[in-house]
Amino acid sequence: MSRSTIAMDASTTTEAPPANEFREPPREAWYCVKSAGSLATGAMASVTVLGEQVVIGRTKLGELFALRDRCPHRGAPLSEGRFDGVAITCPFHGWRFGADGRCRAMPTLVDGDVTDPGQVKVGEFPIRESDGIIWLYLGQRPELAPPVPVLALAGKTRCRVAVSVLVEASYDLSVLSLIDPGHVGYVHNSWWWRPTATAQEKVKDFEPLPFGFRMKAHKAAANSRGYRLLGRPQTEVDFLLPGQRIERIRLGERAIVNATFATPIDTRRTLLTNVLLSDLPQLMPLAPVIRWAGHAFLRQDQRILELAQQGLERKPTMLLLGQADRLAQWYFCLKRDYAAARREGTVFSNRLGPERLRWRT
Repeated sequence: MSRSTIAMDASTTTEAPPANEFREPPREAWYCVKSAGSLATGAMASVTVLGEQVVIGRTKLGELFALRDRCPHRGAPLSEGRFDGVAITCPFHGWRFGADGRCRAMPTLVDGDVTDPGQVKVGEFPIRESDGIIWLYLGQRPELAPPVPVLALAGKTRCRVAVSVLVEASYDLSVLSLIDPGHVGYVHNSWWWRPTATAQEKVKDFEPLPFGFRMKAHKAAANSRGYRLLGRPQTEVDFLLPGQRIERIRLGERAIVNATFATPIDTRRTLLTNVLLSDLPQLMPLAPVIRWAGHAFLRQDQRILELAQQGLERKPTMLLLGQADRLAQWYFCLKRDYAAARREGTVFSNRLGPERLRWRT
């Protein structure tokens, strides 16, 4: 397919493939599994990604680990056991597993038993931490996957707020909400952000990234009251596979990074997580207000996504048309090409080209 084919004409009308064709999010991807609070030394937690239950923890030495949350003996969840900062003790029969998943002890064994506990191992998964966010990878060869995003600020982080909402909707539908400009004035219609009556025509320039695309730096929308309070600063927005939206707002030498990540819990549920970082000292006392606003935004998305999911279950197709839906078309193209590259063992190459889009919102 040529580059001109990907950058479709503004009048193009397409019906997205049936939802079941894209039901499975990529397994070969890093997903956000913890963002609020810290995973303390000697602590563990149970998380679910792609239907896989995983126990994550931090050893006494501060090292993160991720293991399949199932004892290979009788299937009990290891997360219900005890972790002493070195090994997890299964709550069923006391088998102990180190952070590497290797069994270290089976209390029921007696002297002379030839069983070697060290031959038993729980599956482990790659895990990383960046900017206070913990990321989990369930696939193969993470070096070929889109990297863990870096949200770092030039200055010291003065304000950090993280909120999450569990949405009863498919992963694809949830991801599209991150890059859908048309819904903002309706779903997020409010006096304190962007009333529907203030809709204006927008013109945005886009460029490809290795695993996504970027809305190039531009002056923030005049009809968004939140941006006006900041003096309509410069902002740019990245979308990265598998489902990450990262907005960087520049205010002179200071900045705000506002990132939203989609994590597939299973085929019917998606976790949306919003993380805001800033080196603006004046935002520190406003953290409770920012947390309230972030949660309100996600709850608004949650409501409409769950309603839309009900409609897609009756007829699993989406009608995509006009330039406002071009970003959704790009997402499906990127996802399809990435899946094909991993399936065929080839290097993923982004075939999107630069383009200027116009829409009204």
